[in-house]
Amino acid sequence: MREITLQEHQRSDPFALSVAERDVLRRTASVAIEPAEREDSAYVLTPGSTIGAVEIGGLLVLIEPKIGIPQVLSLACYAIGKVKFQREDFDFRAEDALPDALALALTLQARRAFAHGLLHGYRTEEDALYTARGRIRFDHQLRRRFDVPLPVEVRYDEFTADILANRLVKAAAYRLGRMRLRSPKARRNLGWLESMLEDVSLVEFQSTCVPAVRFDRLNEHYRRVVELARLILRHGAFEAGRGAVRASGFLMDMNVVFQEFATQALRQELDLSERVFRSDSDSGVGNMALDEAGRVKLKPDLTWWEGHSCVFVGDAKYKNITGDRIPNADLYQMLAYATALDLPGGLLIYAEGEADVATYRVLHAGKRLEVAALDLAGRLDDVLVRVEQLAKQIVVLRDEARFGAFALVGEKGAASVGH
Repeated sequence: MREITLQEHQRSDPFALSVAERDVLRRTASVAIEPAEREDSAYVLTPGSTIGAVEIGGLLVLIEPKIGIPQVLSLACYAIGKVKFQREDFDFRAEDALPDALALALTLQARRAFAHGLLHGYRTEEDALYTARGRIRFDHQLRRRFDVPLPVEVRYDEFTADILANRLVKAAAYRLGRMRLRSPKARRNLGWLESMLEDVSLVEFQSTCVPAVRFDRLNEHYRRVVELARLILRHGAFEAGRGAVRASGFLMDMNVVFQEFATQALRQELDLSERVFRSDSDSGVGNMALDEAGRVKLKPDLTWWEGHSCVFVGDAKYKNITGDRIPNADLYQMLAYATALDLPGGLLIYAEGEADVATYRVLHAGKRLEVAALDLAGRLDDVLVRVEQLAKQIVVLRDEARFGAFALVGEKGAASVGH
């Protein structure tokens, strides 16, 4: 199999591609493709913010993240389940591709979770049986089998390993196992995991509606493996085919990972609920508009609400910036948010290295647009310390929206986090 390794946001050397390979790669992985100069059927590839692996027939394309796969998984798992993974919690090598790394990480956490056996729980079943069990469903019995004594419509609780937590892990293992993993260890470990979950139902979860598991003292030891499984199921494993060309792969959009991490980490630091500190996917956010008629819809990434009033607006941007200037479009967008929500300003949060800290005061509008950079390097705990500084900046903006720029009490650094 031919193999191409690319780096996120970096132009590649020329590679030979067939027309079908070129078209599938552009469509599935959002790779910018341009013909190479003075070469036939060769192309220069520039990935965007999508990382992972794509198989196109006999071609494997790997797109590596700038910050390293362990750091990506740490941020992504914290974003969806508030799980704190550190680098030492992952059992893979730096050179392993994302699908292999995920398979090794999933099976390592599964071994730890299954150390004392599979988790069992009660699941409510409804069935027609020839012996009474649990509670008889008299209404269904009369409607379906009037004057027929057997079978009996019953509802009962069954103590089983076929529960949501195990189904999520099995579905994630199955999805990774359908890929062509390069690591023999990853393939062996997935085989072990599938055998452990042999009696668990295989359920196909849609990436847009992967259910969450409620944890307590009885199943807390399952949290890490379940959240890794949910991460795998929520991101882009896919299969596609047109004619003789088939493609499959696993892709993660770093824009989504960064926004979800920033939202979750700030909620935790500010000690606010999803109802108060909202993301663009939360209900109610899509009802905002720029114009009075409500035709121009607005969906900021981050908003802080007190009752029906918005007291802070912000956007989290992972985009690659060429040069040292913030894109005008980002500033225009933030100005629109601040204007429509009647706020004194807003905050643009970029990943470190993509933008420098700056403040823009808008002529004749009285708005202040602030730019902050969040460094994603180092241990997760180090990144969360930097989030704490962002939270303080947000509280100052919230207080200005509440009381006005001249009504703040104390210095800027003395603003309190929380309500």
